[in-house]
Amino acid sequence: MLTGKTVLLGVTGSIAAYKIANLARMLIKRGSDVYVLMTQNAANFINPITFETLTKHKCLIDTFDRNFEYSVEHVALAKKADVVMIAPASANVIGKIANGIADDMLTTTVMACPCKKIVAPAMNHNMFHNPIVQDNIEKLKNYGYEIVEPSNGMLANGDMGDGRMPDEELLMEYIIKEIAYDKDMSGKKVLVTAGATMEAIDPVRYITNHSSGKMGFALARNAVLRGADVTLVMGKCDGEPPAFVKTVKVKSAAEMYNAVLCEADNADIIIKAAAVADYRPKTISLEKIKKNDNNMSIELERTDDILKKLGENKRKGQFICGFSMETENLVENSRKKLVSKNADMIAANNLKKDGAGFGTDTNIITLITSDKEIQLEKMTKDCAAEKIFDFILGR
Repeated sequence: MLTGKTVLLGVTGSIAAYKIANLARMLIKRGSDVYVLMTQNAANFINPITFETLTKHKCLIDTFDRNFEYSVEHVALAKKADVVMIAPASANVIGKIANGIADDMLTTTVMACPCKKIVAPAMNHNMFHNPIVQDNIEKLKNYGYEIVEPSNGMLANGDMGDGRMPDEELLMEYIIKEIAYDKDMSGKKVLVTAGATMEAIDPVRYITNHSSGKMGFALARNAVLRGADVTLVMGKCDGEPPAFVKTVKVKSAAEMYNAVLCEADNADIIIKAAAVADYRPKTISLEKIKKNDNNMSIELERTDDILKKLGENKRKGQFICGFSMETENLVENSRKKLVSKNADMIAANNLKKDGAGFGTDTNIITLITSDKEIQLEKMTKDCAAEKIFDFILGR
């Protein structure tokens, strides 16, 4: 995903500096070329040799170090970088950069970089909320720097509060969001549904299905990485939703129906990947439930058809994609759904095939439109999501 990309990591004097060694390792594993710049104070918290061993590049600290790989090191690195992340970013370095001070290798290189710059502050709670520090952070935002908001928790001195640098997994997501894909969906609003709905029978039991939400999560994530503004309406799902999406959590089919219709008007692309329960209880005898009557019967009624409602109200220029899960006559049944729901595309998969459908990390999908039928090979759901959006965008 990051093959051929160059990432500059700026490390300043903070106990959180140890996390960046793992971030560098994660980036290299994804295929990126990583360079590390450190302040003198950072070297008191983590040895530069750690980064040199991981990245196979000299860890740069001294602006006037004569052991250059390039004639003018900070300018060469600045041209080479696809993204810069300063993490942890101390109040001192934030203040320097915000006010145009470049007195070491890190700040000098950052000043020369034309690429996106991401800053992750890490410091004491009171220092972070100092109005001078907050003013400097606002300056950086105004200059186009992206700020990773610190998390709340126990700080190095034992106090509780803001100022903790987020875990390296989240820092990684910021970098991936910036450089993994061309922003070919910038300016587009995407609505994705994911997961299973739950129809309560009583306070304990409910009707649902085996949907994990993984396909919906993959679609939302891919759209975000390509620059879209994404809303994810999610029912019962396995795991946490992807970063940087607006999430609307629901339980029942009625809640999902209302949430989707509320968001649909503003969406350019709508993908209904959620597996909505087809039926919900209509009438229930609570007396029989209390008596644990084995002959208890539940009258069911169909839930609202979300995809059909979206098709009936589709506005000009809006693209609607539904998912179809079939056990037989895959293409024939999916084409019927395409027409009856007034959708633009159906992404169909056969639940009888290994590696497709609910709960797996892979999928085998056939993309069906009014005039096309494209069979995708077995692939990860992340790759399938990419192929789906490539198709929608005409790539």
